[in-house]
Amino acid sequence: MAQMVEAVAAEDSPSEVHSGYRVVLIPCGHRVQAIVGGRVVADSKRVLIMDETRLRSVFYFPRDDVDMSLLTRTDNRTHCPFKGDASYWTIKAGGKTIENAVWSYEEPYDEAAEVKEYLAFSWDAIDDWMVGGERLAEQPGGEAAAEANPFVDWLVQKSWRPKTLGDSVQQLADALVENGLPLWRLRLLIRTLNPQLFGMAYTWRRDEEEVSEFQLPHEALDDPRYLSSPFALIIAGQGGVRRRLEGPNPQLDFPILEELLEEGATDYVAMPLLFSDGQINIITMVSDAPGGFSTHDLGQIYEVLPNLGRQLETHAQRVSSRTLLRTYLGGSAGERVMNGSVKRGDGEEIHAVIWFSDLRRSTTLADTLSRDDYLSTLNQYFDSVAGAVIEQGGEVLKFIGDAVLAIFPIKEAEGASSVACRQALAAVRDAQERINVVNGEREAAGLQPLAFGTGLHCGNITYGNIGTSGRLDFTVIGPAVNEAARIEDMCKSFDEPVLASSVFAACVPGELRSLGQHELRGVRAEEEIFAVPPAEPTAEA
Repeated sequence: MAQMVEAVAAEDSPSEVHSGYRVVLIPCGHRVQAIVGGRVVADSKRVLIMDETRLRSVFYFPRDDVDMSLLTRTDNRTHCPFKGDASYWTIKAGGKTIENAVWSYEEPYDEAAEVKEYLAFSWDAIDDWMVGGERLAEQPGGEAAAEANPFVDWLVQKSWRPKTLGDSVQQLADALVENGLPLWRLRLLIRTLNPQLFGMAYTWRRDEEEVSEFQLPHEALDDPRYLSSPFALIIAGQGGVRRRLEGPNPQLDFPILEELLEEGATDYVAMPLLFSDGQINIITMVSDAPGGFSTHDLGQIYEVLPNLGRQLETHAQRVSSRTLLRTYLGGSAGERVMNGSVKRGDGEEIHAVIWFSDLRRSTTLADTLSRDDYLSTLNQYFDSVAGAVIEQGGEVLKFIGDAVLAIFPIKEAEGASSVACRQALAAVRDAQERINVVNGEREAAGLQPLAFGTGLHCGNITYGNIGTSGRLDFTVIGPAVNEAARIEDMCKSFDEPVLASSVFAACVPGELRSLGQHELRGVRAEEEIFAVPPAEPTAEA
């Protein structure tokens, strides 16, 4: 029976198409039944066979010949650049439930207009296929194109070479153009695990020498320009977009299409690009050639899209890993972990300025504010303090409750200690200015102002991995770290916002005010403690 079905396909296939990617629809000519759990789900003498390059043949049934009472529509969507967006149904028949086993192109593109109001069934979802009264045991084979897909060779031989996503876009565009695709613009949107960015977009244009990059912040998802774009529709899982821009009345239902039309575009295709975890990314292609993209052009791309997604995913995962490590460990620590410092005990001795800050009246704030308001207050404080540290070249290592541990590494160079200490002083004054701005806003809103204490110290510290074999922390340890925390504790006793050790003060001679010798809790020797005067106001011009 399978040979009979394939013979029908061979006889009715257009003779003028012998090679390249193609989709052919032909009448089956026999009664076809699809049976699940003993129930006839579809029964028709008007079945169409879709014969697509390098794919098994698929039966398409007229909707009128399908028992729709056995089907439940789902939210699943997929996109084909030459057939359109597919909607899906779950089969519930004979005590069985087979999810997303039925699909239909309800608004197909011109190349697949014949399957409008037709439904297709996943071969494996059907218990028994009956064709012409006989059971069909094997899915018909379809007709493979005579010529190979050149992009498969590119994926195998060259796609692994680029070191960045931007390079990947450049080489992909080069491969498409070299193999005859009438490409004018290629854009790739890759979503990222980044606290500030929703994703990164990479754009290749034929008239530009380099791939351009732009960042899409999370806030942009509420921007009307994004909400009215094909990107919003695709990210929401609603398939893809294909718009032919030639002719008297092109469909311009997205603002970007009007812009592209003015630049001479003739065809626009936006397709979801899936990663292995189901994350939806986007690839768009624009042509300015007469006629735009052919089914052969898009078919070859569509065929390799899953593999292309896996190749690009490796680059995206590395970017996300680096971002997450920098976000949660800090720039230098994250880079060290990425470069292999992952074993317990991995680390080194470094010389640094140690910064320890603590929010004042935090217990009262926690008791009097709601959870959300308290978290918002903590973030205001961290934005001011940690933001100033990072801005002045320091590295925030840890948030300990409402405290901040940071360092300013001292490199082996003449005057390096002075440079690092002055960076720390600049960060302290910057943090104070930022808190003053925050307090102005809080007071206007009737909220309690914020205050913090900071201890500054210099010393040798161990910078590396500590913890258990299965749960490590990349941080700094050593007596100097403890001493910095003890110095910060004394800010309350002296009613000073910033205190520093004698070692720190020696690196910035004449700038700090001595408060005399004092004992530090848990430290044997007394330490001369210095206060950091507030920055002098800048004279108005």
